[in-house]
Amino acid sequence: MLPTTLDEAVAALSEVPAAVPVAGGTDLMVNVNSGQLRPAALVGLGRISEIRGWSYQDGFAVLGAGLTHARMGRPDFAALIPALAAAARAAGPPQVRNAGTLGGNIVSASPTGDALPVLAALEATLSIAGPEGARRELPVSHLLAGMDMLQPSEVVGYVKVPLLHAPQTFLKATSRTGPSRALASVAVVLDPMRRNVRCAVGAVAPMPLRPLEAENWIASLIDWDGRRALAPEVLTAFGEYVAMACIPDPPPEEGADGAPGAVPQLPPAALHLRRTVATLARRGLGRALA
Repeated sequence: MLPTTLDEAVAALSEVPAAVPVAGGTDLMVNVNSGQLRPAALVGLGRISEIRGWSYQDGFAVLGAGLTHARMGRPDFAALIPALAAAARAAGPPQVRNAGTLGGNIVSASPTGDALPVLAALEATLSIAGPEGARRELPVSHLLAGMDMLQPSEVVGYVKVPLLHAPQTFLKATSRTGPSRALASVAVVLDPMRRNVRCAVGAVAPMPLRPLEAENWIASLIDWDGRRALAPEVLTAFGEYVAMACIPDPPPEEGADGAPGAVPQLPPAALHLRRTVATLARRGLGRALA
């Protein structure tokens, strides 16, 4: 099935409830080819031109879910939402970036999805198309956390992102050189109008994590009306604060008498991951402030 509008795609999914929508297929087809998924039918979204660009609406960028990573990585898009462009450029080799889409990255909800921490830090929302022309909005974070799910006949049409006109960064650590899946990723967004810092950490948990206490602490130290610079030791402390929030120490073991016992040590792999997150958060904030 190859619909040309969102409503046609919704109608096709309503007719065959077991059908699965597919855009770039970079995640879906891997599961199909490996036998992990056997959909009754596929509804291709590649011919829906209305979701392959973006527009502006009341201080927001309305991004079509069909935008590819390659398109988002271009300079004109980078001038609009720098962190999302950086995530798109890091999404994988050229064949993945040319096929993979923003909507697919969201709906597949892979913990290593590069766009996800950026969208969480930007507090983006989704515009979802449903039967009979119905439309509803849903925070991206709610979908990723499983607080609200797509119905079988619904399709993500657009992603609504606030235009902050302020510094934002995305950094990613991988296990090898070149484009690869993230071991950890961090998005940092400054919001001078609200005088806050938003940070989201990806790949270390099933969904992006927001270290809210670390965000509030560092925002209170920034001179929003001045240079906004912070001392290196403060940036280091922020990185460690973020890492501890996202990868905490194990709880103390309980002694024989019920009293708290020794605190178990993090395994070496988890300790390395914590240090990686701390480094990414420190560098991400430093670059945003610079």
